[in-house]
This record gives sequence, structure tokens and C-alpha cells, in this order.
Amino acid sequence: MQKSDTPRGVVDPLGAARRIRLATYPPSAALQPFVDYHWVVEWDMGARPPELQRVLPHPNAHLVFDRGRTAIHGVVRGAFERKVEGAGRVLGMRFKPGGLRPFLDYPLSRLTDRTVPVDGVLGIQGAAAEQRVLSLQDDQAMVAAAEAMLGAALPAPDERAQLAAVAVQAAAAEHGPVSVAALSERLGMEERALQRLFSNYVGVSPKWVIQRFRLQEATWYLAKPGAVDLAALAARLGFFDQAHFTRSFGKLVGKSPLEYWKSQQRQTA
Repeated sequence: MQKSDTPRGVVDPLGAARRIRLATYPPSAALQPFVDYHWVVEWDMGARPPELQRVLPHPNAHLVFDRGRTAIHGVVRGAFERKVEGAGRVLGMRFKPGGLRPFLDYPLSRLTDRTVPVDGVLGIQGAAAEQRVLSLQDDQAMVAAAEAMLGAALPAPDERAQLAAVAVQAAAAEHGPVSVAALSERLGMEERALQRLFSNYVGVSPKWVIQRFRLQEATWYLAKPGAVDLAALAARLGFFDQAHFTRSFGKLVGKSPLEYWKSQQRQTA
């Protein structure tokens, strides 16, 4: 089974569709408590000059098989950028929020904004694993090889990890909570307990997660054809005012909301 919808968080989704092929695949039953999905990105720019692809990452850790860069990636708090040039292919496993924590003996916050070698962490030898996975030509074969490696090191499911996934899912809901207090109330948890859960199992604060999802929602909304009311959008997403929304959006996306909306409208015209 394959899913190829461009996930929220991809900046300039129409441009990204011209640069890369993105496919996602569900995990096997054994990995479902830990892994959200597998993703494959492939590109061939031919003679075209390099282009920059920007993503607003979700609160998920990843195991990434990338030529010369295979590693575990913690949550990235800023924007993630990758220069797309030449040709290449990458396979990633996106862990559920909290899904990597049972494999480790330390909080996920220690991996935030960091990449670490897979050697000694997941019981996988990085160089050999990279060669084995990326030498395969078929997406499904790559996924199966990666799953076999991770499956050999599966820990017991962790109820706190499952609670973290539920909490992040609640924050991600469209028109979802716009404050930590609102998320705490929705989950029936005290704010301090929620903060500790996120630090240990997600790697970032609930406030960061809420704002990230709201900004991802904004990029998705602004990429749709049609007119937009930026002041109303800022209010609906929980920003203090339009100026606050513009500053937060521009810092991560690289353009103001109005500039971004215009760029997407030109591509759909």
C-alpha cells in the first residue's frame, strides 16, 4: 500500500512536486506501536540548477538512510532545508511522537536539533545498513530491509509513549488547541505533567508543538487557490495579532504570509 499525498509542513508543495517524488508506506504490524510511516524521497534534477527545498518538521524523530548521512534525527525546531541537486534517493522511518523513546535510555529532549549515528543506538551498524538499504531499487524492498533491521531490536511497548502520541494527535487536529492550557484541558492532564511528558517522550514543549502545527496549517491553507483574509487566519490559528503571525511565519518559511500566498497562487493560475 502506498500513499503519496504531500504532507503538511512541506513549504511550496507545488514546487516540491516538480523537484521530488515522495511516497509513503505504512509500517508492518510489529512496528505499528513505534513507527508512523516510512517515506521515500527520490529526485533527478538532470541539467537543472540546484533548488532549495524547505520543510517545517513535525514533532517526530526519524531514522534516515541517506548516502553518507545515515543517522537518527531528533525533532528539528527550526525549518529543515535541503539542497536538491543531481540525483538521489533517501528512505526514512518516521517514528510516532514518543515512538523512538522506548528504544533509548534517555529523554528525547537530548536528541532535539541533533542527528546521531545509528551505531550502538538501535543495534544497527550504520554503514552496512546504509549500503544494504540504498542498494535496493524497489521502494518496498528498501522498506522491508529497513524494517527487518529495526524489528530485531524492538522494545516492549510503552504506555507513556502511547500517551505522548495521543497528546500530539490532539494538538495536530485541524482547528485544534491554540494554547497549552487548552491542550491540557482536552487531555485531562495538569500542565506540568504534560510538559514533563513532552520533554521525555517528544523532545520539545507542548507550546512548540501547538505553534508548529498551526504554522503548518497556515502553509497548507495559503497554498489553496482563492482569496485569503490574513487577519482572520491569524486569529483562528491563535496568534496575538496579524503582526505576530507574520513574524512567526516569515521566520520559518522565509516569506511573509502574503508573499507566500501570492507565490502559490501564481503556480495554480
